Amino acid sequence: GTLLAHLEMTKGTASRGSRHNKTHTLCVRCGKRSFHNQHKRCASCAYPQKKMRRYNWSMKAKRRRTEGTGRMRYLKTINRRLKNGFREGTQASQRKRGADTS
Repeated sequence: GTLLAHLEMTKGTASRGSRHNKTHTLCVRCGKRSFHNQHKRCASCAYPQKKMRRYNWSMKAKRRRTEGTGRMRYLKTINRRLKNGFREGTQASQRKRGADTS
């Protein structure tokens, strides 16, 4: 009767306590805890596949890791160089003395 009810596993709080095995660990490429241990595949970025996992039905996930979210070591100089016509190998001309005292 009542003693048996305490021993059997329920779907609620009692079953939460037995969860101590990790199915997902940290991914080497994206750093999220989405790398499946048995499948050996990241649920977030699809590592070790060469192509990144990306779907149009999740615009928010695409926005989190699109270009412009990192350091942009090359891209951040492009706008400034475009404004000057991608000139290279030249030097700025000497400014006159009276121009900088205005």
